[in-house]
Amino acid sequence: MPAAALYMDAEIRPNRSLSDRGFIILISLITVANCASALVFLRMGAVFVLLPFLAIDVLAVVVAFMASFRAGRIVQRVQVSPAEVTVTYESPKETRVVWESPTAFTRVATERDEEDRVTALRLALSGRETPVAQALSPGERAAFARALEDAIWKARRHRD
Repeated sequence: MPAAALYMDAEIRPNRSLSDRGFIILISLITVANCASALVFLRMGAVFVLLPFLAIDVLAVVVAFMASFRAGRIVQRVQVSPAEVTVTYESPKETRVVWESPTAFTRVATERDEEDRVTALRLALSGRETPVAQALSPGERAAFARALEDAIWKARRHRD
């Protein structure tokens, strides 16, 4: 049995501007700054400032960046076939479907601000909605909305 034609198979990945190397450099700079502060506090005799504030400061930054990197590995995949529109979240550990709907009845809904930028993009069907392309900028989201509407339109007119 041949595979169904896909009119769209888009991967949406969050943009992360800090590379692994940049992360190491940033943590190194924060550590050096904290060590310099520690020397000042030690010379002043404020030994109890070191652990509660300076070490926890570095740990909090590391934990925040690790959470950000973990979220950055989640990919949203939007697929449009003649039969259905599917949205999945894919991480290194699992893939889960968050939206399935018949292509014939699926709508693309957008919200715009005063400057006519697309602030939100959703797939809608019978009162149900799911957000799509949240990781994109407003300009990219508008282009994605046009491409998604075009893919749905073409899939609706698909003939075997």
